Amino acid sequence: MTMNKRPLLIAAVVLSLVGCDQINEKLGLDDPAKKEARAEGEARAVGSACRHSGRAIEDCYAIYAWLPKAGVYAGWREMDEYMRENKIETIVPQLPPAEPPGAKKRKPAPAAEAGDEAAASNGAAPTADKK
Repeated sequence: MTMNKRPLLIAAVVLSLVGCDQINEKLGLDDPAKKEARAEGEARAVGSACRHSGRAIEDCYAIYAWLPKAGVYAGWREMDEYMRENKIETIVPQLPPAEPPGAKKRKPAPAAEAGDEAAASNGAAPTADKK
């Protein structure tokens, strides 16, 4: 009788261990090694994009502080070498830098405040509401 239970027990243990990866993936629990490898790849891509857009490496470090600096630098350096070899010019970024993960979205200023800020930046005094 105990001989018949052993294969079932082994099968149950094996099946439960196979499901751990799938369960962890569903719960958002990442393996630290996989997470680090993914962050390194993202950092290299960001570094390359920063160099292609003409951003200084220090600016990339400041904008993308959550990424590993070594990866950002490696990507920046690789793109710099590639651009020099192929005589590629930098491009001007069209979008503002990305928000760091977990950052709260900024609310756009109301139209009245935006007009006052624009006037202040031009050196003019802000306008008062007229009744």
